[in-house]
Amino acid sequence: MSSMNRYTAPVEPAEWHVPQAFDTTFRWEYEDGRERLLNLYEKGKRQQWNASDRIDWSQDIDPENPSGLPDEMISIFGSDVWNRMNAQERTRLRHHLQSWQLSQFLHGEQGALVCTAKIVQQVPNMDAKFYAATQVVDEARHVEAYSRLLHEKFELVYPVNPHLKSLLDDTLRDSRWDFTYLGMQVLIEGLALAAFGLIRDFARNPLARSVTAYVMQDEARHVAFGRIALRDYYPHLTDKERDEREEFVVEGCYLMRDRFLGDEVWETLGLPVQECREWVDRSELMRVYRGSLFSRIVPTIKDIGLWGPRVRKAYADMGILGLADGDLDAMAIADEKFAERLGGPALPPAGAEA
Repeated sequence: MSSMNRYTAPVEPAEWHVPQAFDTTFRWEYEDGRERLLNLYEKGKRQQWNASDRIDWSQDIDPENPSGLPDEMISIFGSDVWNRMNAQERTRLRHHLQSWQLSQFLHGEQGALVCTAKIVQQVPNMDAKFYAATQVVDEARHVEAYSRLLHEKFELVYPVNPHLKSLLDDTLRDSRWDFTYLGMQVLIEGLALAAFGLIRDFARNPLARSVTAYVMQDEARHVAFGRIALRDYYPHLTDKERDEREEFVVEGCYLMRDRFLGDEVWETLGLPVQECREWVDRSELMRVYRGSLFSRIVPTIKDIGLWGPRVRKAYADMGILGLADGDLDAMAIADEKFAERLGGPALPPAGAEA
């Protein structure tokens, strides 16, 4: 069955064309690679996996709670709207809300696939081209895995969220190579990684959990890639150039925060959109939840040196400034170990030859 028959709303046209104008860079010096980036490239080659083999697709999902998530993770849990719903309506909400979230992962992964292919063309260093090429393969695998999960198991797909689409558009249209890193590797991938972690840690369905855990194992490397490349480049910016990138970060983070309001779900289910939105905006649970979604972004932004007054003020307003000292390396190691504990065909050990 076509994807078009599974979407909750018509998607027309079926393609999205983003006009772009940027330079493609060829590099004739092949021996000037940075050790950390080349090590990440080696790791990326070693840790390739096959979504058809590593994941047990014979596992079923519970139609009443496909991912097996606690109701407390539903953004309107405890609201008057939630309290008025009967059991059947709550079952339908679980299905739609989880499908909506996974659909945004799917669309974001396609965005990462396109952006990383652009990085291969744009980036001036050969070591970055090498690693980005491994990420292109990773992102294709992620699109495959989430598409299969949604089409075969959930049988329901939501169109791309307008806030995510807007940030993808801004990221792709900018001709400067580092903006592709900043929009995708840092903002979109960083927020997705935190959202993946919440599903991985709380989902009781083994299929949904394993897909997310294995994707996270790759994504931790991708965020590290952005950190290494931009941390080397940003100390050389002028004040004007730094201001432009900090403004992009602030606007992008507000877009990502609003992406999780869930308006599309409330509209599809015929729920009072404004009442649901107001609850999500003021709910203490959602404040903590949305704050946790920035646990990977905030320390990365500080680490790459975009830590001016505009960024700090925005993060203070969003209540996420305190996340700045998070240990990104420790989080990445934990992501890898979690995926390894789930089992499945083993990946080569870290010290193995490519």
